[in-house]
Amino acid sequence: MDVQKITPLLGGMSPARFMRSHWHKKPLLVRQAIPGFEAPIPRAALFELASRDGVESRLIQQRKSGWSLKHGPFQRRALPPLGTREWTLLVQGVDLHDAAGRALLDEFRFVPEARLDDLMISYATDGGGVGPHFDSYDVFLLQAHGKRRWRIGRQRDPSLVEGMPVKILANFEPEEEYVLEPGDMLYLPPRWAHDGIAEGECMTYSIGFRSAQRDELARETLLRIADALGEADASPIYRDPRQEAVEAPGRVPLALQEFAREGVLRALAKSQVLERALGEALTEPKGNVWFDPPSDEPDLRQLGVTLDRRSRMMYDERHVYLNGESYLASGRDATLMRRLADQRQLSARELGKASEEALSLLESWFDDGWLRALPPA
Repeated sequence: MDVQKITPLLGGMSPARFMRSHWHKKPLLVRQAIPGFEAPIPRAALFELASRDGVESRLIQQRKSGWSLKHGPFQRRALPPLGTREWTLLVQGVDLHDAAGRALLDEFRFVPEARLDDLMISYATDGGGVGPHFDSYDVFLLQAHGKRRWRIGRQRDPSLVEGMPVKILANFEPEEEYVLEPGDMLYLPPRWAHDGIAEGECMTYSIGFRSAQRDELARETLLRIADALGEADASPIYRDPRQEAVEAPGRVPLALQEFAREGVLRALAKSQVLERALGEALTEPKGNVWFDPPSDEPDLRQLGVTLDRRSRMMYDERHVYLNGESYLASGRDATLMRRLADQRQLSARELGKASEEALSLLESWFDDGWLRALPPA
């Protein structure tokens, strides 16, 4: 992707300029970010997705008695009639289940893959919404069908309405208001409060980004480091030939504490152990993701390959990471694998530069369902 190229998606800015001036800083309203946009996933297809096991969906309704929240899957008869006002269906991770959803998500890959999360679709009847709230992550709100009125503001009071199944701001303070039509888009940085109300039937596509907490990321990486230690060669055994007799046997010896501390520090100090664990954690598929083995055996060298839409692939200086696994890579093969992570596909011509070892690895990924063959030209 050319990050210096001006694009309508960002209101006539380049991705480089957008990231400097708006990302994590201030909102941006873009009229006709995608001119003439028509929802690639219509209402019927969205309802069908919401009926599946393994697809995360929620139904939110606003009633006189307050807000209600139900979790899917939902058969069509379990959803309110289309003529009923003020209900919203949220379907998460649409990019995992629909090729058009994945293609739309790829338009935002000027942000590192490690931060890109998923595409959520919100369907609402007239007056529907999820109430004023704020998110801890960046989000692009692309209007796909109908109209939605957005009120936004820098929320100084984060207190919530008590006793609600959804997080509703108690004292929402809007500063700006916009009505979005199909193709319009609103970018919001973290913690910008917003309230979107459907004006008639509408659908909004939300492109969201990961914002892991530091402790959460530390826990994930430390768990993987601990697993790797279990596979390591024999390490020193604690010895205490000078241990004296004690009158307080319940006290943990200081020497044993230091021995354990040294073990942890040595593990973290090993070359690339932290980087490797982080890369594996960042590419680990979500719990509801599974891969289908191929039904045929095409000649990948003649066709080229593309990552399955559910695959997550990244790299660093020494490794490539795919779906929670890490692989050492160097030289021409490393360049090729990094290109696959960046482009999400490799042509037959590009595969012609791969070593036999790299081709064998790609074929094993294909057998696992992590890769697909490109269609014939």
